[in-house]
Amino acid sequence: MPGMLLGDIVPNFEADSTFGRLKLHDFLGDSWGVLFSHPRDFTPVCTTELGRAAQLSPEFSRRNVKLIALSVDSLEDHHSWSKDIMAYNNMDAGSEFPFPIIADDRRHLVEMLGMLDPEEKDQTGMPLSARCVFVIGPDKKLKLSILYPATTGRNFDEILRVVDSLQLTAHNRVATPVDWRPGDSVMVPPSIPEQEAMTLFPAGVYTKDLPSGKKYLRYTPQPNPISSDCTDG
Repeated sequence: MPGMLLGDIVPNFEADSTFGRLKLHDFLGDSWGVLFSHPRDFTPVCTTELGRAAQLSPEFSRRNVKLIALSVDSLEDHHSWSKDIMAYNNMDAGSEFPFPIIADDRRHLVEMLGMLDPEEKDQTGMPLSARCVFVIGPDKKLKLSILYPATTGRNFDEILRVVDSLQLTAHNRVATPVDWRPGDSVMVPPSIPEQEAMTLFPAGVYTKDLPSGKKYLRYTPQPNPISSDCTDG
Protein backbone atom coordinates (compact mmCIF):
# COMPACT_ATOMS: atom_id res chain seq x y z
CA MET A 1 0.00 0.00 0.00
CA PRO A 2 1.51 3.37 -0.95
CA GLY A 3 1.99 5.85 1.86
CA MET A 4 3.40 9.23 2.75
CA LEU A 5 6.73 9.92 4.45
CA LEU A 6 7.67 13.01 6.42
CA GLY A 7 9.02 15.65 4.05
CA ASP A 8 7.08 14.33 1.05
CA ILE A 9 5.03 16.79 -0.98
CA VAL A 10 1.39 15.91 -0.34
CA PRO A 11 -0.25 15.21 -3.73
CA ASN A 12 -2.26 18.10 -5.15
CA PHE A 13 -5.38 15.97 -5.51
CA GLU A 14 -8.75 17.28 -6.64
CA ALA A 15 -11.97 16.02 -5.09
CA ASP A 16 -15.59 16.85 -4.39
CA SER A 17 -16.31 18.16 -0.90
CA THR A 18 -19.08 19.76 1.12
CA PHE A 19 -17.45 23.10 0.19
CA GLY A 20 -17.55 22.29 -3.53
CA ARG A 21 -14.82 21.02 -5.82
CA LEU A 22 -11.55 21.24 -3.91
CA LYS A 23 -7.95 21.22 -5.16
CA LEU A 24 -5.75 20.65 -2.13
CA HIS A 25 -2.86 23.06 -2.74
CA ASP A 26 -5.17 25.85 -3.91
CA PHE A 27 -7.46 25.36 -0.93
CA LEU A 28 -4.55 25.54 1.52
CA GLY A 29 -2.85 28.53 -0.11
CA ASP A 30 -0.25 29.85 2.35
CA SER A 31 -1.92 28.14 5.31
CA TRP A 32 -1.01 25.04 7.23
CA GLY A 33 -3.42 22.13 6.88
CA VAL A 34 -4.71 19.17 8.87
CA LEU A 35 -6.15 16.42 6.67
CA PHE A 36 -7.83 13.62 8.62
CA SER A 37 -9.65 10.53 7.38
CA HIS A 38 -12.68 8.66 8.70
CA PRO A 39 -13.87 5.05 8.29
CA ARG A 40 -17.53 5.92 7.56
CA ASP A 41 -20.29 8.49 7.89
CA PHE A 42 -22.98 8.10 10.56
CA THR A 43 -20.69 6.18 12.90
CA PRO A 44 -20.40 7.03 16.59
CA VAL A 45 -16.65 7.54 17.04
CA CYS A 46 -16.33 9.63 13.85
CA THR A 47 -19.25 11.82 14.91
CA THR A 48 -17.56 12.64 18.23
CA GLU A 49 -14.26 13.36 16.45
CA LEU A 50 -15.74 15.71 13.89
CA GLY A 51 -17.74 17.36 16.65
CA ARG A 52 -14.59 18.06 18.64
CA ALA A 53 -12.73 19.27 15.55
CA ALA A 54 -15.61 21.66 14.83
CA GLN A 55 -15.46 22.97 18.41
CA LEU A 56 -11.72 23.60 18.07
CA SER A 57 -11.89 25.05 14.54
CA PRO A 58 -11.50 28.68 15.80
CA GLU A 59 -8.27 27.63 17.56
CA PHE A 60 -6.93 26.04 14.39
CA SER A 61 -7.93 29.13 12.37
CA ARG A 62 -6.12 31.37 14.87
CA ARG A 63 -2.96 29.38 14.06
CA ASN A 64 -3.50 29.75 10.28
CA VAL A 65 -4.48 26.08 9.96
CA LYS A 66 -7.23 24.80 7.66
CA LEU A 67 -9.02 21.58 8.62
CA ILE A 68 -10.10 19.06 5.95
CA ALA A 69 -11.94 15.84 6.77
CA LEU A 70 -12.21 12.87 4.41
CA SER A 71 -14.67 9.97 4.56
CA VAL A 72 -15.44 7.11 2.20
CA ASP A 73 -19.06 8.05 1.58
CA SER A 74 -21.01 10.31 -0.77
CA LEU A 75 -21.46 14.06 -0.65
CA GLU A 76 -25.16 13.57 0.04
CA ASP A 77 -24.30 11.51 3.12
CA HIS A 78 -21.71 14.06 4.21
CA HIS A 79 -24.22 16.92 4.13
CA SER A 80 -26.76 14.89 6.07
CA TRP A 81 -24.16 13.68 8.57
CA SER A 82 -22.96 17.26 9.15
CA LYS A 83 -26.38 18.07 10.60
CA ASP A 84 -26.04 15.19 13.07
CA ILE A 85 -22.58 16.44 14.07
CA MET A 86 -23.92 19.95 14.66
CA ALA A 87 -26.73 18.49 16.78
CA TYR A 88 -24.17 16.47 18.75
CA ASN A 89 -22.41 19.78 19.49
CA ASN A 90 -25.76 21.40 20.44
CA MET A 91 -25.26 23.96 17.68
CA ASP A 92 -28.06 25.75 15.83
CA ALA A 93 -29.51 23.73 12.96
CA GLY A 94 -28.85 26.61 10.56
CA SER A 95 -25.16 26.91 11.43
CA GLU A 96 -22.64 26.16 8.71
CA PHE A 97 -20.23 23.29 9.29
CA PRO A 98 -16.84 25.02 9.64
CA PHE A 99 -14.63 22.95 7.32
CA PRO A 100 -15.00 20.70 4.26
CA ILE A 101 -15.57 16.96 4.26
CA ILE A 102 -14.15 15.27 1.15
CA ALA A 103 -16.21 12.56 -0.56
CA ASP A 104 -14.10 9.49 -1.38
CA ASP A 105 -16.80 6.88 -1.96
CA ARG A 106 -14.57 5.04 -4.46
CA ARG A 107 -11.67 5.05 -1.99
CA HIS A 108 -9.20 6.45 -4.50
CA LEU A 109 -7.69 8.96 -2.07
CA VAL A 110 -7.45 6.69 0.97
CA GLU A 111 -5.68 4.09 -1.15
CA MET A 112 -3.33 6.62 -2.77
CA LEU A 113 -2.42 8.20 0.57
CA GLY A 114 -2.06 4.92 2.49
CA MET A 115 -4.97 5.59 4.84
CA LEU A 116 -6.55 2.10 4.91
CA ASP A 117 -6.76 -0.12 7.99
CA PRO A 118 -6.33 -3.74 6.76
CA GLU A 119 -7.50 -5.17 10.10
CA GLU A 120 -10.93 -3.50 10.11
CA LYS A 121 -13.46 -4.24 7.35
CA ASP A 122 -16.99 -3.12 6.53
CA GLN A 123 -20.02 -5.37 5.96
CA THR A 124 -18.87 -6.13 2.40
CA GLY A 125 -15.35 -7.13 3.47
CA MET A 126 -13.70 -3.93 2.24
CA PRO A 127 -10.96 -2.46 4.49
CA LEU A 128 -12.04 0.63 6.40
CA SER A 129 -10.07 3.85 6.31
CA ALA A 130 -7.87 4.29 9.32
CA ARG A 131 -8.04 7.42 11.46
CA CYS A 132 -5.10 9.11 9.78
CA VAL A 133 -3.89 12.64 10.53
CA PHE A 134 -1.62 14.54 8.14
CA VAL A 135 -0.28 17.94 9.19
CA ILE A 136 0.77 19.81 6.05
CA GLY A 137 3.05 22.86 6.03
CA PRO A 138 2.60 25.95 3.83
CA ASP A 139 5.29 24.40 1.58
CA LYS A 140 2.81 21.50 1.05
CA LYS A 141 5.20 19.03 2.69
CA LEU A 142 4.07 16.44 5.22
CA LYS A 143 5.21 17.68 8.65
CA LEU A 144 3.55 15.08 10.87
CA SER A 145 1.64 11.84 10.40
CA ILE A 146 -0.37 9.98 13.04
CA LEU A 147 -2.15 6.73 12.17
CA TYR A 148 -4.82 5.44 14.55
CA PRO A 149 -6.73 2.21 13.91
CA ALA A 150 -10.38 2.55 12.97
CA THR A 151 -11.39 1.45 16.49
CA THR A 152 -9.60 4.28 18.35
CA GLY A 153 -10.80 7.88 18.44
CA ARG A 154 -8.30 10.71 18.10
CA ASN A 155 -7.38 13.45 20.58
CA PHE A 156 -7.78 16.78 18.78
CA ASP A 157 -6.36 18.71 21.72
CA GLU A 158 -3.13 16.77 21.11
CA ILE A 159 -3.26 17.56 17.40
CA LEU A 160 -3.57 21.25 18.28
CA ARG A 161 -0.60 20.89 20.65
CA VAL A 162 1.64 19.30 18.01
CA VAL A 163 0.70 22.06 15.55
CA ASP A 164 1.94 24.57 18.14
CA SER A 165 5.22 22.64 18.41
CA LEU A 166 5.64 22.34 14.63
CA GLN A 167 5.05 26.04 14.08
CA LEU A 168 7.42 27.04 16.88
CA THR A 169 10.23 24.73 15.79
CA ALA A 170 9.82 25.75 12.13
CA HIS A 171 11.20 29.17 13.05
CA ASN A 172 13.45 28.48 16.03
CA ARG A 173 16.32 26.04 16.54
CA VAL A 174 14.68 24.34 19.50
CA ALA A 175 12.83 21.12 20.31
CA THR A 176 9.81 20.67 22.57
CA PRO A 177 10.02 18.13 25.42
CA VAL A 178 7.44 15.62 26.57
CA ASP A 179 4.00 17.10 27.32
CA TRP A 180 5.17 20.57 26.25
CA ARG A 181 2.55 23.32 26.07
CA PRO A 182 2.90 26.86 24.68
CA GLY A 183 4.71 28.99 27.23
CA ASP A 184 6.70 26.10 28.70
CA SER A 185 10.48 25.98 28.42
CA VAL A 186 11.90 24.35 25.30
CA MET A 187 15.03 22.29 24.72
CA VAL A 188 18.28 23.33 23.07
CA PRO A 189 19.36 20.58 20.61
CA PRO A 190 22.77 18.93 21.25
CA SER A 191 23.90 20.05 17.76
CA ILE A 192 24.17 23.68 18.95
CA PRO A 193 27.53 24.39 20.66
CA GLU A 194 27.41 26.00 24.10
CA GLN A 195 28.83 29.35 22.99
CA GLU A 196 26.40 29.60 20.07
CA ALA A 197 23.50 28.67 22.35
CA MET A 198 24.31 31.60 24.62
CA THR A 199 24.08 33.95 21.61
CA LEU A 200 20.95 32.35 20.14
CA PHE A 201 19.05 32.33 23.41
CA PRO A 202 19.67 35.60 25.31
CA ALA A 203 17.02 34.67 27.87
CA GLY A 204 19.49 32.06 29.13
CA VAL A 205 20.21 28.35 28.90
CA TYR A 206 20.17 26.08 31.92
CA THR A 207 21.36 22.48 32.09
CA LYS A 208 19.96 19.61 34.12
CA ASP A 209 22.67 17.83 36.09
CA LEU A 210 22.72 14.09 35.39
CA PRO A 211 24.60 11.13 36.92
CA SER A 212 26.45 10.61 33.61
CA GLY A 213 27.86 14.11 33.80
CA LYS A 214 26.77 14.70 30.22
CA LYS A 215 25.29 18.15 29.57
CA TYR A 216 22.64 17.23 27.02
CA LEU A 217 19.44 18.26 28.84
CA ARG A 218 19.52 21.98 28.09
CA TYR A 219 16.50 24.23 28.43
CA THR A 220 15.64 27.81 27.53
CA PRO A 221 12.44 29.87 27.82
CA GLN A 222 10.21 29.68 24.75
CA PRO A 223 11.87 32.12 22.30
CA ASN A 224 8.76 33.84 21.04
CA PRO A 225 4.98 33.55 21.33
CA ILE A 226 3.17 31.41 18.79
CA SER A 227 1.05 33.76 16.69
CA SER A 228 -1.70 33.40 14.12
CA ASP A 229 0.59 34.46 11.28
CA CYS A 230 2.87 31.44 11.67
CA THR A 231 4.11 30.20 8.32
CA ASP A 232 6.76 27.72 7.42
CA GLY A 233 9.91 29.49 6.35
